[in-house]
Amino acid sequence: MDFVLYSFIKIAVVVGVLLTMVAYSVWTERKVSAWIQDRVGPNRVGPAGLLQPASDLLKFVLKEDFTPDHVRKAYFWLAPAITLVPAFMTIAVIPFGSQLGSQRMVIADLNVGILYTFGIVSLGVYGIVLAGYASNSKYPFLGGIRSSAQMISYEIAMGLSVIPVFLLVGSLRLSDVITYQASSVFSWIIFKQPLAFFIFMVAAFAETNRLPFDLPESEQELVGGYHTEYSAMKFALFFLSEYANMIAASAMMVTLFLGGWTLPWFGLDQPAQTWGQGIAHLGVFFGKLVLLLLVIIWVRWMWPRFRFDQLMHLGWLRFVPLALANIFVTALVLWWQAK
Repeated sequence: MDFVLYSFIKIAVVVGVLLTMVAYSVWTERKVSAWIQDRVGPNRVGPAGLLQPASDLLKFVLKEDFTPDHVRKAYFWLAPAITLVPAFMTIAVIPFGSQLGSQRMVIADLNVGILYTFGIVSLGVYGIVLAGYASNSKYPFLGGIRSSAQMISYEIAMGLSVIPVFLLVGSLRLSDVITYQASSVFSWIIFKQPLAFFIFMVAAFAETNRLPFDLPESEQELVGGYHTEYSAMKFALFFLSEYANMIAASAMMVTLFLGGWTLPWFGLDQPAQTWGQGIAHLGVFFGKLVLLLLVIIWVRWMWPRFRFDQLMHLGWLRFVPLALANIFVTALVLWWQAK
């Protein structure tokens, strides 16, 4: 009974933190883009515009929820939920800390955590494709088709990029990946597998439909792509899922390549024995997560969008062969060391 109770508490806390991070990721993106473009950014609602996310939420809730007559209504309503749910389910296997008291800071420490993650992440594209189909309109349909092609191209490269990580660690459990990296900063897998990290990060941009890979939305070509016909809270769910996916992808990169909650320089390399250490581990994890989110936001406002043929060429003819070569070289080195 205690296990069920504590699991529900962890789920509620994690969802609350995730929603708060989504809201303030939007605020941060507006501030960063304003700084890059020499503007002010949100500054009206609350000090430094900090209450702008609450204002945006109120706007989405009160806005008229208009459903066009020509859409396939059941699918049209279902698509935003299908897009949002996988982003939240992915967080379930991320070890965002070591321990607080007797409780481990992970909702479900699966022994196939990475397989679960890739299985869930791949479901999100169904919502986007369904939104394009249900809108019964040319631009959304093209956006949905683009998204499915993009997902197929980059999910393969992303999956291949993490195989060397598990060749090194010898386990598919994400907590074991963090334990492997805990001994020193130079044990972090980013130093042993920089190419895998680079491929994973670029694939994460494509998977989350972020610039320079936002071809499914592509305002100049497709108006708004798959969410052209959406408004009010249904549009907000698509918006929310994009930022939730950003956070989930960043959390995966922190776990797989940046040592998770460990920071050996400050002695934070062992599971927490006190509440203070547990809170410090949480702070380290979220600090790394925020740094990666800032990189993702910076790239959006500094890089131009790829053409669709360039996107496909990069995925199939560059990243997939590079990821396969990286697996081969890693396996060869490990075999040589084991002789």
